[in-house]
Amino acid sequence: MSKYGQWANVYFHFFYRLHMQTLPSPSASTDFDMDDWRSGYCSQPNEYAYEIDEIEGTIPDELTGTLFRNGPGLLDIAGHPVHHPFDGDGMITAISISKGKAFFRNRFVRTEGYVKEQAAGKPLYRGVFGTQKPGGPFANAFDLRLKNIANTNVIYWGGKLLALWEAAEPHQLDPKTLETLGLDSLEGVLRPGEAFSAHPRVDPGCDRTPRLVNFGVKTGLSSTITLYEFDLKGRLVHTHQHNIPGFAFLHDFAITPNYCIFFQNPVSFSPIPYLAGLKGAAECIQFNPKQPTRAILIPRDGTSPIQTIDLQPCFVFHHANAFEQDGKLYLDSICYQEFPDLKGAENYLDADFSRIPEGQLWRFELDLATSTSQAECLIERGCEFPDLNPEHVGRPYRYLYIGVAHRAQGNAPLQAILKRDLATGQEEIWSFAPRGFAGEPIFVPRPQANAEDDGWVLGLIYNAERRCSELVILDAQRIEQGPIAILKLPHHIPYGLHGNFAQDLT
Repeated sequence: MSKYGQWANVYFHFFYRLHMQTLPSPSASTDFDMDDWRSGYCSQPNEYAYEIDEIEGTIPDELTGTLFRNGPGLLDIAGHPVHHPFDGDGMITAISISKGKAFFRNRFVRTEGYVKEQAAGKPLYRGVFGTQKPGGPFANAFDLRLKNIANTNVIYWGGKLLALWEAAEPHQLDPKTLETLGLDSLEGVLRPGEAFSAHPRVDPGCDRTPRLVNFGVKTGLSSTITLYEFDLKGRLVHTHQHNIPGFAFLHDFAITPNYCIFFQNPVSFSPIPYLAGLKGAAECIQFNPKQPTRAILIPRDGTSPIQTIDLQPCFVFHHANAFEQDGKLYLDSICYQEFPDLKGAENYLDADFSRIPEGQLWRFELDLATSTSQAECLIERGCEFPDLNPEHVGRPYRYLYIGVAHRAQGNAPLQAILKRDLATGQEEIWSFAPRGFAGEPIFVPRPQANAEDDGWVLGLIYNAERRCSELVILDAQRIEQGPIAILKLPHHIPYGLHGNFAQDLT
């Protein structure tokens, strides 16, 4: 499979970041300001290490561990702007919390491409999302080199801190200093350049020991999905491979004790403009609303047959959770009714949110006996980046935490954090409007907690008034009461992507 197929599979990032931003109390009625939103898209070339000394409220004594976040830290290469932020080099942010205090550190992942371009003082690689090398089409045509930018997710597993980018192998980092230790093949599991998703799932191990479950996809006229399961020490304990017909745009997946579940979006990839040096790979994706979205159910045992169930046409980047019940699979996913492109805008900073479809949370009921499906919209408000108690991944669950727009209808940047009670339908929201921009919330359970929602929700917020970022800590049982602590950074962190909290790692 050629490199452009792998590049196309990371296309999703071009769009979901558009749903990550502003709004200070739930009673605020003003809308977000585009200049405020844009100001979060500035490079942060500096690397810091310091104790956070400006804190409003009190950090809970029981909250111990490190919040790791990943995202593009540079929006230019030596003054050459990237075409889209998701072409930016990965920068890891770590906020370590212990005994009511917090320590901040950020550092760029020293990928091969980052090191070479910093030395050269100019772009040397084409970006997936349209960034081109200087020199026009003749300088870019047929250049299929893959730049691993390590900018999508970061996870601590098996004693390793891994920066993930789904089209190639991860980079290992020192969890204390964030120093880049190099590409990691996961003890020889991955071949050079082999895809490893940026969306692993952790099976909590209710009926067995916990496992890290992940996949890699090789796309083309047909696609190959490879599934991996690792134990707590990072050792591979199970892997199997499956071929599916057609081009597969797979960024995320969901797990249950018996299944890995993928949605095959109704899209195709036209490589000619990319090969000719006219467009980035991500700009060559086409959505077909006349084709169904397909749920692909792969048994985790690796031997039982795959089952495919057609769904209504929609486009899905992220799944919240899945569970099995009474012979059926239930999957909660963020759905777009059409492909959420920029509708003609040439610059991502000029995005017209009113023309771009918003993501909504839908629940899909998949009947395994009849291979049929039903769907119900659970959250109509524009939303993205769901999270839940990690002990309920792949199992029935009640509470979901998710980034949402301040507006109740229509599309806008994510400006708030919402808690949804899936049993009663009750919702609680805290908004950071009009000048705070939110991203992915992270749920951290309280040690020895009995209730599913007993814990905290952490969010890295960009405060456009200060032009600085802040870590907010919310009581997960009382979201509507607002932050119990705000850790104010003296600088900004560009809008990020994904991350995880490593409890007791400080």
